[in-house]
Amino acid sequence: MPTRTYAGKTVEVNEEGFMLNPADWTKEIAVEIAKEEGIETLTEAHWKVIDFCRQAGLASGKAPTLRTITTGAGVPTKELFTLFPKGPAKKVARIAGLGKPEGCV
Repeated sequence: MPTRTYAGKTVEVNEEGFMLNPADWTKEIAVEIAKEEGIETLTEAHWKVIDFCRQAGLASGKAPTLRTITTGAGVPTKELFTLFPKGPAKKVARIAGLGKPEGCV
């Protein structure tokens, strides 16, 4: 199983870089993954979405879809694409330490 080291902690990831154990996730890891995804600074708006996705993902056992995020976090789709350009559901799932959302290519 491949591993990556973020914020001094080694975690198992799949071939696409999604963490395999959400319990290994920390906010410091999220900051480093966000930088890999081209997001230099996580704002309060980013954290609102990340926190919602963590809660929803841990409760259901899978990363939330784009529709679930917009409805549950109360963030319009257009704003999600601004916060997490080019595939927000996939990016936020990776940053939140969750698996790849179903339906994402």
